[in-house]
Amino acid sequence: MKKVDAIIIGFGKGGKTLAADLAKRGWKVAMIERNDGMYGGTCINIGCIPTKTLIHQASETACLTHGDKDAEKRHYREAIEKKNALTAMLRDRNYHNLADDPNITVYHGEGRFISTDAVSVALADGGTLELTSKHIFINTGARSVIPPIEGVRESRHVYTSTTIMQREKLTDNLVIIGGGYIGLEFAAMFAAFGSRVTVLDNHSDFIPKEDRDIAVSVKAVMEKKGVEFRMNARTESIRDTENGVRLSCHDTEEGYSYEIEADAVLLATGRRPETTALDLAAAKIETDRRGAIVVDSRLKTSNPYVRAIGDVRGGPQFTCLSLDDYRIIRDDLFGNHDRDTDDRTPFAYTVFIDPPLSRTGTGEDEARAMGMDIGVVRLPAASVPRARTLEAPDGLLKAVIDRKTGKILGATLFCAESGEVINLIVMAMKTGQPYTFLRDFIFTHPSMSEALNDLMNQPMA
Repeated sequence: MKKVDAIIIGFGKGGKTLAADLAKRGWKVAMIERNDGMYGGTCINIGCIPTKTLIHQASETACLTHGDKDAEKRHYREAIEKKNALTAMLRDRNYHNLADDPNITVYHGEGRFISTDAVSVALADGGTLELTSKHIFINTGARSVIPPIEGVRESRHVYTSTTIMQREKLTDNLVIIGGGYIGLEFAAMFAAFGSRVTVLDNHSDFIPKEDRDIAVSVKAVMEKKGVEFRMNARTESIRDTENGVRLSCHDTEEGYSYEIEADAVLLATGRRPETTALDLAAAKIETDRRGAIVVDSRLKTSNPYVRAIGDVRGGPQFTCLSLDDYRIIRDDLFGNHDRDTDDRTPFAYTVFIDPPLSRTGTGEDEARAMGMDIGVVRLPAASVPRARTLEAPDGLLKAVIDRKTGKILGATLFCAESGEVINLIVMAMKTGQPYTFLRDFIFTHPSMSEALNDLMNQPMA
């Protein structure tokens, strides 16, 4: 059995950053990754980078193809090629960033626990290796949930968010099962490429975690761009046909059944922590009912030798949080022990539809349900000069403000460039600034960020 200073299972954002940091400190690090197509983690291979590359390419489609169906399909193939080239470059760079470090050994194989401080690695070349360490980090990410729909596993036309991006032919007619954020991003993307898109959502309320005025605005804009939504839709079976696939569905509110035909089906039904091959029981590591590894505020598991990083520990699945997990571990190992998971709120997220939807903090509906004394300010995106110059007038900006303190409790920006602008609100919230700080700040002109001047100057409702 080989002893090392640290074992990291999974080549994701937090794990790879931690490996590089430990190596600089002279630690001998073993990095284990079972899939050589996943060096660098979910983000650069099957998540943020490839999807946002395709979303950007999709946004250019109308200008480049002018509605020509053959041109749309050609542009889609070119977009897939660009995505593949980018992810291959980033994957290779990520691999060599670690593998070329003399203090890091990258093992291509599958790791599983054989005791509380030891891991067996089934190497891809057929060999087996056993490693031991007092510092083990699990960074294995998450995998797509395959719902128990009759025929779903037998169909040749059903895809996950990973496999559909490997499809080189643009689908003419796409059905997406799941109306969450992943489903919405793919719906917006394929609609922009020219596909007919239908989203089957089993909820009665559209994006139920968002305020109702925001949800109404998002749905209306996406419908205007050609996306059809069917709410209360339960998919009961999937059958391949001569020309594609047929879905049998049931409206759980109205009580009737119907069928939909498509060329392809995308499952956007969530992602689950990837722990199946780890044999966590051998390491006495606890998981919750969803299979996520249970951790404390400093990411320690029930095993004192093991910590969990990123999606595998449950909660919001964002690359930025996986990176912050690394920072918390670094501080706990080498710093002042003043960072933990409670320290990083508020944080923001963005759904890259068109325009993007960004959110931070407490929403209006949530605040009112809690009985908080709040004021709400709203601003149509169409009133922002920069939105007009970008020819992106759709959307709505809003913020929730504590009437007593003037502090910003939360904000939702459904507008062009919201993924950048939301960070300014988060910084104001994090530093305890009142809403008047953004109301009176001097922003560049014309910019989407200066919309915060007008938003924070609106009369409170």
